[in-house]
Amino acid sequence: MKRAGILFALGLSLGLAGCVSTEPRPEYKLTGDPVADGEHFIDFGPQRDKVLWQYRTSLAAMHNGDFDTAKRYLDDAIARISNIFGKDEEAKKSRSTFQAESRKTFIGEPYERVMAWYYRGILYWMDGEPDNARACFRSGQLADSDAEKKSYASDYVLLDYLDGYATLKLGGDGTGAVQRAVSVAKQWKPPTFSTKANLLVFVDYGGAPEKYASGSYGEQLRFAARPSPVYSAIVKLQGGTGKAVPYDDLLFQATTRGGRVMDHVLANKAVFKKSTDAIGDAALVSGAILATGEDTGAAGLAVMGVGLVSKIFSSAASPEADVRTWDNLPRFLSFVAFEAPPGEHTLTVDFLDEAGRPLSNLTKTAVVTVDAGRDKVIYVSDKSTTPQKL
Repeated sequence: MKRAGILFALGLSLGLAGCVSTEPRPEYKLTGDPVADGEHFIDFGPQRDKVLWQYRTSLAAMHNGDFDTAKRYLDDAIARISNIFGKDEEAKKSRSTFQAESRKTFIGEPYERVMAWYYRGILYWMDGEPDNARACFRSGQLADSDAEKKSYASDYVLLDYLDGYATLKLGGDGTGAVQRAVSVAKQWKPPTFSTKANLLVFVDYGGAPEKYASGSYGEQLRFAARPSPVYSAIVKLQGGTGKAVPYDDLLFQATTRGGRVMDHVLANKAVFKKSTDAIGDAALVSGAILATGEDTGAAGLAVMGVGLVSKIFSSAASPEADVRTWDNLPRFLSFVAFEAPPGEHTLTVDFLDEAGRPLSNLTKTAVVTVDAGRDKVIYVSDKSTTPQKL
């Protein structure tokens, strides 16, 4: 009886410890401005979500043409994920059976980390630093590959293509990177680029991959397509038109590694929860039977105590997948390059539906000034504000 009581108290204390939260939740009324709201959560939200909000806010700023704000938040996010990857204490705790995945510091799935590097590369090139842009595209390739086991390599078309393009711009030989880009292209092969192209247009569109949990305990992290009417785009400049076709698909990247379809399963936690739950059920039933006997009553209560502890351990286990997501990402990535004379130009981007028809409510325009002897880099999304002067 005494042992059963001790086991019960121990199990109860452990179970309750897993439920206590001392995290302050400051009240905040959303303004509807994604940058202002994002900055509030960066400053006052849980530290474990800081990188998530930096991701979201940086891209919202890019949509508004506020590239300085985007650079600041991307730089901080990249520094954080570089420093804490594999070292963060909350990440270590989340690998424990009794710590939820969502408690760890968010750094994102591989495709989300890739996109932080991708956007920072665009911004470096925008600032006239193709060497730093190339370094970012290469870092994105590493983020998408299995550098330790080498069981798969990066398969983003644009990361390799832009690596080669920047190398060519810097006077090097980028043919190897371009060949890799062509080899991994699933549908659209990137075009041969021209050394004279000086107006570089990065275009993205569509809805971000949606994360959701499935399985008996919500232990399986899965992805679904977020509804979006946009499937392609056309970029128009006086005297030229470029097809901004979907070279990369982030839903494909989220659900594969090296082109192989994969499932994200937190198997160990789910197995522990299932086994301890079953043991608890069996012990409670057996103990209840023994407790009815005159000679086995004490033993029955002890067995029931063990069963109760096992059930509490099962309840405290947290196998649920982490479904926090960089939710304003696009689905498709594209790129178009033009040869443009110095001066002012009007750039128009028409976003197309699945049948190739323009979605007039999403057309973007920008007044672009091209300077002699320097690349002009433009970023346009179906979520961008319009018109912009760039």
